Amino acid sequence: MSLRRNISLSSGLSYRGGSPYLAYIMHRIGGSALFIFFTLYILSLLGMSFANAIFGNWFVQILLLVFGLFHVINGLRITILDLVPRWIEHFQLAFNIQWIVYALLAGYAVFVVLRSAFGG
Repeated sequence: MSLRRNISLSSGLSYRGGSPYLAYIMHRIGGSALFIFFTLYILSLLGMSFANAIFGNWFVQILLLVFGLFHVINGLRITILDLVPRWIEHFQLAFNIQWIVYALLAGYAVFVVLRSAFGG
């Protein structure tokens, strides 16, 4: 049995789910970034020179770092809240802490990559 939904692309993109929806989308993108990273890593171990060239690009490094790091931090928050169910009532606090930690770590990671890329 299938559900029939009449949702247009514009109404789907205009959804205002707030921070939890953004975290959901970024978690999925982060999982994809980690998959790409591990695939490229395995290919570079096998001696494929194009994989090393892709890893050498600072823009690719930043994309993989930013989304992969978010995936890890968001997954840690989800795991902690799953393991200690009584902390669910502090969901918003955990969410805000997650965004602060992510912003600090991602900012530092981008700084290090850019410093290295532009001869610092």
